[in-house]
This record gives sequence, C-alpha cells and structure tokens, in this order.
Amino acid sequence: MNGGPSGFYNAPVTKTFVIACALFTIFLGIQGRSSTLGLSYQDVFGKLHLWRFLASFITFSSTPELMFGLYLLYYFRVFERQIGSNKYSVFILFSVIISSLFEVLTLAFLKDPTLNILASGPYGLIFSSFVPFYFDIPVSTRFRIFGINFSDKSFIYLAGLQLLLSSLRRSVIPGMCGILAGSLYRLNILHIRRMKFPEFVTSFFSRLYGLYPGGSSPRSSSRNITGTAPSFVGRQVERNYPATLHASTTEPPEDSIATLVSMGFDRNSARIKKDSQVGR
Repeated sequence: MNGGPSGFYNAPVTKTFVIACALFTIFLGIQGRSSTLGLSYQDVFGKLHLWRFLASFITFSSTPELMFGLYLLYYFRVFERQIGSNKYSVFILFSVIISSLFEVLTLAFLKDPTLNILASGPYGLIFSSFVPFYFDIPVSTRFRIFGINFSDKSFIYLAGLQLLLSSLRRSVIPGMCGILAGSLYRLNILHIRRMKFPEFVTSFFSRLYGLYPGGSSPRSSSRNITGTAPSFVGRQVERNYPATLHASTTEPPEDSIATLVSMGFDRNSARIKKDSQVGR
C-alpha cells in the first residue's frame, strides 16, 4: 500500500493540522494540562466550559497518543489529495462537529461519575477517516506471520486499535463517535460530500499556503514523482475511463489529469502517465 509522495505534497490542510496538534500538545504538556482537557459531563453541563471543545479537539492527552495520532493523520493525507483541500476541510469540520455532538449526547446519557473525563485529541477526525480507508483503499499485498493472515492495511488498523484502546473507555467513546461521524459522511447526509467552502475562503487560504490552481507551486511541480501515487488511483482512473481511447494522439481527458494531480503527480507527469494508458 503506497500512501503517495512523501511529505505533505498537495496536503496543506493536513500539514497545518498536524503541526497545530503537535505544538499544542507539547506546549500544554509542558504545563501539565494536556491530560485534563478532555470533555466531561461536569464541564459540559455543569460549568459550561465550551472552550474545552476546541482544546480537547486539537490536543492529545499523552505522548504515545500523540505519536500514534500524528502517524494516522499523516497517512490519511491521501484523502486530501484525492478529494482536494476544499472538500477535505469540509470533511474535517463535519467530523469534528458531529463526533463532538455524539460525545456530548453520550455523556448526557451515561451521566457516569466514574467516567471522569474523555480522552482529548482529534479522535473524531482520525476515526472518521477509517471509514473511507476501509471502503476506498484496496489491499495491494497479503502475507502471513506465524500462520496469521495480514495485509498492508493491517498496520494502519493496528495503530488505530492502539489509539482506540489507549485510555480504555475514555478513548473508546470518542473513537466510536468518530466512526459514526465518518459513516454519516459516507452516507452523504444532507449532500455533505458535495459541499465546498466559498471561493473567497479558498482564495484566501490559497494565498496563505502559496498554492496555485493546479494544486502545487512552480518549484514543487518541477519535481518528478512519477510512480509514487497510490495504486488505487490508477485503478480508479482506468475504471472511470475504460479502454475506449485507443489512439495515442488523443488528448487525455482533463478531469482524469486533475485526478492524478490531486493525488500528488505534477501536471506533466500526470499527462505522460495518462497518455501511456491511452496508447494501450
């Protein structure tokens, strides 16, 4: 399983989010406050500490959770490359709001004093991402260890399981709420998968990140990254555009080139790759 080009190429939203989580966790961890920022029934319904929603979403409770969480966030950057930064930002916002709502409803339903505080961190976003990971990322290799079958996706699942069980019930609840939020996004509730942020918002962040309409800067587009895009992208393009174009001189469809560009190819490499598929 190939996660695409290394680094945060064509994934500025993921890059910003990963850096923010790391900085906030380290800064608040030095102050000894990172383990007390999760949601609790008393804070939400008793003291109305609404600021905890933001703090608990972006700060991990401990160093092991930070390591596994950042690893999963970094891997799931593949979805930003697939659907684009605009729609991925909508996915983040939807996952955060819906998973937080489920967490609040769970706290209100349980009213469990022994459930002191939920684990903090972007559990909603991480476990929402496991839904498209399960359905959309194919298995590319399988192997056996001590007679047990594994696939290249098993390591991601194991990292997620470690994060889910890191604080027992405190982490299981936000993790399951994240899976529910990802399932609702998958079901396209209220046509959420079609929604985008307005043009003035995207143009502002495009200038902020130095992005260009093609999804990369001139300097970065000069790099040759052919062969590093995930294998499922090629399958998807071949499935969407079957062998109906046989002439090697036919211009590749623009939307197929855009698909490859969004997954990490520079535009010239994407055109060459698509031309080779057309010529087959």
